[in-house]
Amino acid sequence: MKANHKYKTLIITLSKWIFFGGIIGVIIGSTTAFLLNTNDYLGEVRESNSLLILLLPLGGIVVGYIYMNYGKNAGNDSAKGNNLVIEGIHGKSKVLRRMGPIIYLGTFITVLLGGSTGREGAAVQMGGSVAEALNQFFKVNLIDTKILLMSGISAGFGAAFGTPITGAIFGMEMVALGKMKYEAFVPCLVASYLGHYVTTAWGIKHEEFIIQTLPGLSVISYTKVILLSVIFSLVSVLYCQLRHGIQRVSEKYLKKNHMLRAFVGGIIIVALTFLVGSQDYNGRGLDLLEQSFKEDVPPFAFLAKLIFTAITLGTGFVGGEAIPLFFMGATLGNTLYHFIDLPMSFLAALGLIATFCGGANTPISAFLLALEMFDGKGVEFFFVACLTSYIFSGHHGLWPSQTIYEPKSRLYSIDNEESIGSIEKKKKR
Repeated sequence: MKANHKYKTLIITLSKWIFFGGIIGVIIGSTTAFLLNTNDYLGEVRESNSLLILLLPLGGIVVGYIYMNYGKNAGNDSAKGNNLVIEGIHGKSKVLRRMGPIIYLGTFITVLLGGSTGREGAAVQMGGSVAEALNQFFKVNLIDTKILLMSGISAGFGAAFGTPITGAIFGMEMVALGKMKYEAFVPCLVASYLGHYVTTAWGIKHEEFIIQTLPGLSVISYTKVILLSVIFSLVSVLYCQLRHGIQRVSEKYLKKNHMLRAFVGGIIIVALTFLVGSQDYNGRGLDLLEQSFKEDVPPFAFLAKLIFTAITLGTGFVGGEAIPLFFMGATLGNTLYHFIDLPMSFLAALGLIATFCGGANTPISAFLLALEMFDGKGVEFFFVACLTSYIFSGHHGLWPSQTIYEPKSRLYSIDNEESIGSIEKKKKR
């Protein structure tokens, strides 16, 4: 009788996770298809109307107004973005159902008018928003609520990049360092795969990055990969520190007025755009990202994108940070091609993965991303690169709400279960 009860419980639990993961995957797959199609269209409109950049400060006022008037409830602020989803999983905050539509609208305004941003942030936050709606509709208990929020993250990431295996793990790995809740694997896997397939069923084709040539397996090649991964990890740290520093300074001196912060940020981006004399660093920058795998790009493209994105998101505009990190890493790898005897496309790919890994603090997901994105090429090098970047980036990252259950190394003396944000505050004191 006990054995029958266990099997019955197992089947019921498994069915429940497949059901919830399936609903989240279908909804997020469809909304992500809408996100990607709309972003592509708005990006084309901006490229054909270069003077739209002049409206970015006004767009900042609109974005700020939306978040100040509709993005808050009972102390929960949608402007926290992915951090609010992470805090929701840790039980420190509550994800708002309106968060998804708000981030979509804010992302569309940012992309159309030339802010430098990505897309996975919108997809992940829509995933959290849909998961929260299901939590409330089905009156899910607290533990299962956290799992469904992870499933929303998985669906959003898997659908946004066409990488369902990565998405499944990313939903569990993103929320904390040194600990993953494997109980969430089934719903995360179902949500990510369905999200991906529904998105492709809507006709979405994801970008393809091809490694033309790989270096030979040798001690010298591995040594170069390790040294390069350290450099890419430091670039991710520089971006994260600058982005969060701009946010702190703008909130301090502009009294946390989201409208004023984004207006000033918009003015700065417009000025920088005219100073640079190019709009390659506005929007998502996919053309230059793809070019970095095939031919030379401007040598300081990575630094320009780093500054543009840090100012855009640090002053209150919204969107994702994965594609900007891809851009920074790939273009820096392209630049290093002239100094290091490794194939150009391989260096661009290595930079893309290692920089993302250092910023997101997700070595397993970054490794799987390399496998899916580059069809398994260079697996030995990417494994080493992800571990190296993860360790050398220290306890910094895109999302201050990430909790550290175990330090990355014994070299770091920190308390367990601290957040990245709290550690950085202690360092500043």
